Amino acid sequence: MNRRKRPAFDTSIAPEQGVTKDGQPLSYNRAPAPDLAPWIGRLYVTKVEVPADYTLSCGLFNDTACIRIQLAGDWTAETATGPEAFGRASLFFGPQTRRMPVSVTGSFISVGFVVRPGACTALRGPRIGDFLDRLVPTGTVTSPVSRALSMLELDASPEEWLQILEGLCRKRVEHMDGRLPDPIATQFEEIAFSNPSMTVSEAAERCGVERRKLERVANRDFGMPPKQVLRRARALDMASQLRGVADSEEGSEMALRYYDESHLIHEFTELFGMSPRQFAATPQPIMTLALESRQARRLEALKRLAPGEARPWE
Repeated sequence: MNRRKRPAFDTSIAPEQGVTKDGQPLSYNRAPAPDLAPWIGRLYVTKVEVPADYTLSCGLFNDTACIRIQLAGDWTAETATGPEAFGRASLFFGPQTRRMPVSVTGSFISVGFVVRPGACTALRGPRIGDFLDRLVPTGTVTSPVSRALSMLELDASPEEWLQILEGLCRKRVEHMDGRLPDPIATQFEEIAFSNPSMTVSEAAERCGVERRKLERVANRDFGMPPKQVLRRARALDMASQLRGVADSEEGSEMALRYYDESHLIHEFTELFGMSPRQFAATPQPIMTLALESRQARRLEALKRLAPGEARPWE
């Protein structure tokens, strides 16, 4: 299970931020400013050049809520409430329980950040469980960046864009008197990064609470039961390995989280809609960008990588 072929890459696209050693696309993504770290998991900018009439069909699978500000490109997404189409827009994406099909026509620019579990609760934002596999304009939910679309100038640098987003988030945190996410949610997020094969009972013990308490917190701050959170984390780590945007030294360990190859194929296919072999053989540029950002965040959260340090796949 630990053998990995070189993942397929769509040669029609030209990501401005370059590619990995395996030729996979990269975004500009980084950790938030230290004062925002309890609420923001990652910030990113993706700029990709393609022919004007080229349509890229792919998917997204994020384990957290995200703010995505689409500055260019004509997008579609298959959501829990039906198909959505949008161009230039500021959107709140809830966490995904499985791969969400998305497509974009023409060159695209996307700017945004990951909202850490518990942050929406602490900052009185959207109720996460109401937005699983959904997206809505940020203006329809309590969001610190509803004005961002009008503030991001196309000729600004990626870092300038991210600092604008951080400034808006900082105002929201200050308005809420710096209310922190539930520490149980924060600790469970780390468990999902470090050992998603842990049982829910073991995770509750690690968090110092009864199982029922962990289940209540997970349903509130992750939008789903803890067992489902861990299962999703395990699949996302494996997907990152298959796309060549994970630490290759962890490959065997990640494969051993599954009982055998049939267990891996069953769970992976259920969540991604294709087998691991198909996933590796099919170009997945948008998915790969999201997975790469998540793995960088994961390795930094586990103190295996310092912020700004070169990543193993670069």
